[in-house]
Amino acid sequence: MKDTSTHITVQFLTEVYVTYRPLVLRYITGKLNGCPEAEDLVQDAFLRLLEYRSMLRPETVRSFLYTIVRNLVTDYLRRHYKKQEVMACMQERLSVSVVDTESQIIVKDICRQELFVLQQLPFKTRSVYYKSRFDEKSALEIAIDLDIPKRTVEGYLLKGRKVVREYIKQCI
Repeated sequence: MKDTSTHITVQFLTEVYVTYRPLVLRYITGKLNGCPEAEDLVQDAFLRLLEYRSMLRPETVRSFLYTIVRNLVTDYLRRHYKKQEVMACMQERLSVSVVDTESQIIVKDICRQELFVLQQLPFKTRSVYYKSRFDEKSALEIAIDLDIPKRTVEGYLLKGRKVVREYIKQCI
């Protein structure tokens, strides 16, 4: 013999599902702007309702269901916005990383081009340019090192920088 209370509960839950499913779907779809997960949330709502089957009464089922649905939508939105926030943060970090990596590659390439064109310069111009650029020496220090006038060092620097700058412009 069948247990009538279980039969009534199943019948009651079936009626609740048939009656409220379209309303719950419309509510969720409206709150979530038609998101594809709306159907899943409807199913989750009715599964949660089943968990409280012993507490359900015909006069309270509607408010119980809408409380469940409202909480599901709130939880979904929290997760959704948190996920977007995390994704935006990751995207930003990735963009910075990509830009940093690209910048490093570009700088290395320009340095290689600079060293290449430096080898094409006459010896004294190359020596003066190298000491200024890579040894970070002043024109006066270079003049003392090479035992040449400061104005001559400045002339070599001017010539070397001009040649390097024009070559780099052509490369870029």
